[in-house]
Amino acid sequence: MTRTNLEYLKNITDNDSTSMREIIELFIEQVPQSIENMHKYLGEKRYADLAKEAHKAKSSVEIVGLSDLGQALKALQQSILDQKDQQTYYPIIWRFEIECLEAIEELKKAMTQF
Repeated sequence: MTRTNLEYLKNITDNDSTSMREIIELFIEQVPQSIENMHKYLGEKRYADLAKEAHKAKSSVEIVGLSDLGQALKALQQSILDQKDQQTYYPIIWRFEIECLEAIEELKKAMTQF
């Protein structure tokens, strides 16, 4: 199953392989830290920081075509801001971790093509 869709990335970079590579490398570099931060902020009940991290991560995942995950992160951010549905925070963070780690593997392979 393919997680990523690079059409949006191709569009915003005008299909420039150097720009695409830089953005993908940034994603690969930053996502593990976002995963770590989200788990840390949730564990420490630092919900304002968790909402900020979800907002930042939402943009990153949408660039590589993880639109559904982007919507889930937007919902997480909104739930935190509304101080509701706390039971949904962990499942969304877990989904973020799983899907992003799979996406990283896909993106590493995709970079060999340009």
